[in-house]
Amino acid sequence: MTDTPDWSDRDQNRPPADRATDPVTAVPSRVTRPPVPEQVAAVFGRPPGVEDSFGNRSSTPVPQPQIAPPDPVLAEAFGRPAGAADTLQRDPYATYGAPEGEAEPEDPWRDPASAARLDGPALRASTGEPVLTAGPKLGVRDLLFGDRVHWWALVSLALVAVLIGLGGGLLGRWTAEVIPPRNTNAVELHVDHSKADSGDVAQVAKAFAPAVVMIEVRTAGGGGTGSGFVVDKLGYIVTNNHVISQAANDKEAKLEVVFDDHSRVPARIVGRDIRTDIAVLKVDNVENITVAKLGDSSKLEIGQPVIAFGAPLGLDRTVTTGIVSAVDRAVPLRPDADSDTDAVINAIQTDAAINPGNSGGPLVDGKGRVVGVNTAAAVTGGGSIGLGFAIPINEAIPVVDTLIKDGKIHHPQIGVSAATVRNDQVFGAQVKSIADGSPAARAGLKEGDVITKWNGKPIEGADELTVAVRKSKIGGEVKFTYWRDGRTFDGTITPASD
Repeated sequence: MTDTPDWSDRDQNRPPADRATDPVTAVPSRVTRPPVPEQVAAVFGRPPGVEDSFGNRSSTPVPQPQIAPPDPVLAEAFGRPAGAADTLQRDPYATYGAPEGEAEPEDPWRDPASAARLDGPALRASTGEPVLTAGPKLGVRDLLFGDRVHWWALVSLALVAVLIGLGGGLLGRWTAEVIPPRNTNAVELHVDHSKADSGDVAQVAKAFAPAVVMIEVRTAGGGGTGSGFVVDKLGYIVTNNHVISQAANDKEAKLEVVFDDHSRVPARIVGRDIRTDIAVLKVDNVENITVAKLGDSSKLEIGQPVIAFGAPLGLDRTVTTGIVSAVDRAVPLRPDADSDTDAVINAIQTDAAINPGNSGGPLVDGKGRVVGVNTAAAVTGGGSIGLGFAIPINEAIPVVDTLIKDGKIHHPQIGVSAATVRNDQVFGAQVKSIADGSPAARAGLKEGDVITKWNGKPIEGADELTVAVRKSKIGGEVKFTYWRDGRTFDGTITPASD
């Protein structure tokens, strides 16, 4: 049995030489612990008065820190409201300090958990308020003036209103009698359709001259003269639009009519049409007025004698004679500095001398009946060369009749602009542009198409197409022929109002 080494401190007192010969033995080293800092001890140490691990406190009480009462302002701001529970969370639905109202009656419709039960009918509970009865009815004075106007003031107002009404009625009647209306449905234009025979020019001129008038327009910058003729005993006069354009566009212009007996009468514009170059004037309170007879221009024959009346160059009561040189001649009339006329007329061509100032005057057959309205002349060097043009009376009458009744007129249109084309392939009116949604667009026409026939009549240019369309009926279907890429097609088109 081996003896256990002695690990006591006595070996530490032996001389080193003796210990050198001893066998090697392990000597544990001592553990050195540093002192605990006060901060750590304050956090992790025992509470004051506790001396061991079992919580035995000493009998000596340890003083504890005292918490001072909070500042009253902070307590009011951050403290719990009166009556609140001892909790950190405030009831979001609580109304602290609000007076408690009466409990709402039990309503089974609002409580899903309520039991089914019988209840009274759904009648509104009586509020106990007295039932109001109808009071006395309000009178006119109460309703209009709040019972603040005496009855005699109301009577005075009624008498004033009656006097004003009587005065207005008398003034209206007097005005209607003194200044007749410009437009009326009472006018009927009568046409003599019998064939004309060659008559004595002197007799025709003497009988017809009183129905012809000279028209004068005076403006601040100048003026002009033209001609016209009476078509109704109420004082309606037919002339050209380009004769009275200045008067229509200048409110300060003076418009007068000079009759065969040299009497001057102010005239008013009833209506005008820039597309046909027709205008209607009216004079009032003219006694013993002579009305022109109207003929039938469809019966005119080339070579037939005609007489032109008017005031060329301001020379009133001028008569010239000639023959019908041609019919259905398309003549364009374009706007200028003195006129806004923009028309193409289907003219009667005559070699009767027509000069500036003849415009608006009548072209008369051998029986003294108006067959045309002198409108334009081809001139070189300022004088007539025997090429005059008149609007056929058959085309003028519908325009005149509409202007007298309505003061304006609408024309058919197809929504294209065209130019005359004549080459080895085709003659006609070539479409240059088409308005969106226009009758031409609905009919399938395209730019570049050439219209060669309209309602069976050949079309040799843009002016002929303009005349043909204007003679059509608004809303009436028309057959036409057009050329496209070397081929000819037939179609139908329905002109619309402009």
